[in-house]
Amino acid sequence: MANHNISRRTLLKGTAAAGALSLTGLPARAEVNWKKYAGTKLEVILAKGPRGDNLQKNIKEFTELTGIQVESEQIPEQQQRQKVVIELTSGRPSFDVVHLSYHVQKRQFEKAGWLADMTPFMKDPTLTAPDLVESDFSAAGLQYAKNDKGQMLSLPWSVDYFILYYNKELFQKKGVAVPKTLDEMVAAAEKLTDTKEGTYGFVGRGLRNANMTLWTNFFLNYGGEFLDAKGNILTDGPEAVAATKLYQTLLTKVAPPGVAGFNWMESMASFTQGRSAMWIDGVGWAPPLEDPAASRVVGKVGYTVVPAGPKGQYSATYGDGIGIAAASKNKEAAYLLCQWVVSKQQGARLLQAGGGVPFRNSILNDPEIQQGVKMPKEWLQSVIDSAKISKLGLPVVIPVAEFRDIVGAALTATLSGADPATELKKANDQYRPILERSEKA
Repeated sequence: MANHNISRRTLLKGTAAAGALSLTGLPARAEVNWKKYAGTKLEVILAKGPRGDNLQKNIKEFTELTGIQVESEQIPEQQQRQKVVIELTSGRPSFDVVHLSYHVQKRQFEKAGWLADMTPFMKDPTLTAPDLVESDFSAAGLQYAKNDKGQMLSLPWSVDYFILYYNKELFQKKGVAVPKTLDEMVAAAEKLTDTKEGTYGFVGRGLRNANMTLWTNFFLNYGGEFLDAKGNILTDGPEAVAATKLYQTLLTKVAPPGVAGFNWMESMASFTQGRSAMWIDGVGWAPPLEDPAASRVVGKVGYTVVPAGPKGQYSATYGDGIGIAAASKNKEAAYLLCQWVVSKQQGARLLQAGGGVPFRNSILNDPEIQQGVKMPKEWLQSVIDSAKISKLGLPVVIPVAEFRDIVGAALTATLSGADPATELKKANDQYRPILERSEKA
């Protein structure tokens, strides 16, 4: 993998204007001068996890490339989100660069004006390597990063597409084909369920709040949209009811006992122990499935896109990005760091280690990078295919946690026999004033 173990010496050759290198090691436009802001000091606040680890592990390369000093701090996700909001609200954040969770913070950050507009930087050949272009990011990544004015307020970093995991051995044993549609998935799950053997056709999140990320895949594929043109919530319409009936059927008829209390970890446990034939969840849970120390289904797992619904085929998508605090006095230097964070080299490292999936298509489609990916080829192909059908998995609203709690509780209630239409209407009636107040605040 010589292309992706680029030495610091190679990168440093690119600091001169006449022989500049892009962050991927490819010749860059001569105008790019990575040393322009040498001596600048940046502060970065990160959510704890593989992406933060990847940044901190390799940050010396960025400093050698640019001469910019970087201090970074990783904080557990929930605490990081709280700290970031408090500091940005003060108008005097201690950090220049912020790691943000799109599916939770996008609307809040945009409405408050907390992020600097990167659009001018991306158009500036003295600041941007030629390989960093908007068209290289998946559609969902651009939806997350851009505001309604088309301004690029962050760079998409790592994405979690939802895919279908399936147990090849159980499928072969029952002579069942891999489903292409949601209806086929229900039929397959029924055939694959054998309570005497203790195996079930499907497993997924039933726990309130956590269950929304699974349900969304059904909602989107039944033609659902979270909000209308005026920002009103739409999750009690016919599409939502149909999606909930499917969710109810799967988790009450062909899923393990107790699934109403399952989050991803319980779902994963059922799947890795060979007790469930299908599981829909994020691509990032794949490495443990192929770990002999943690899984009984090593080498037996199939990976594919979420089956199509009657109104389309989408992969519910979640992700995070890297942005510049609008209050930062070092925006250009901060932009160079953000650019490096989402560079092809850094993205390759993240993907190959199984620590995350970059939003950039050029990384996913690079044959040399693919050769270094430790996961099965089917997994990588499911990622590439999901990028083409990605769609935001939660509404872009400020009170997104309340949305997940309230609608999630309605979904969980249906697992005890409650009527989907009734529960969704009650949930929307409860949530609507919360959303309206947030937009007026």
